[in-house]
Amino acid sequence: MTREALSFIAVGVSALLVHWLVVIALVPLAGLHPLIANVIAFLVAFNVSYFGHRHLTFRASDRSHRQTLPRFAAVAASSFLVNEAMYWALLTLTPMRYDIAMLLVLGTVAVLTYLLGKFWAFA
Repeated sequence: MTREALSFIAVGVSALLVHWLVVIALVPLAGLHPLIANVIAFLVAFNVSYFGHRHLTFRASDRSHRQTLPRFAAVAASSFLVNEAMYWALLTLTPMRYDIAMLLVLGTVAVLTYLLGKFWAFA
């Protein structure tokens, strides 16, 4: 396995855990609906993902934030739209618990984020 793949996994798992933990904290503690908690969790985990991938996975520190941040934000926003749609579908159409559904969605969307990050945002 390449250094890039290992870094992607480490950063991705870190962002996934931050995202998931924020959701599972906000739903019971703040009484938020899981879809609203998901938006807040995305905004928190975005920072983990962006800076981790920028510095560790794709080593793009030599490129300006003006170049990489808008591209990564576009990738993240499109991935989040898929995330929220999948999450809504699982919460609405299945009896799956919100925390398990969130893990399933986050794992699935991670593949899309990697491909778009590698071949466009940090290319």
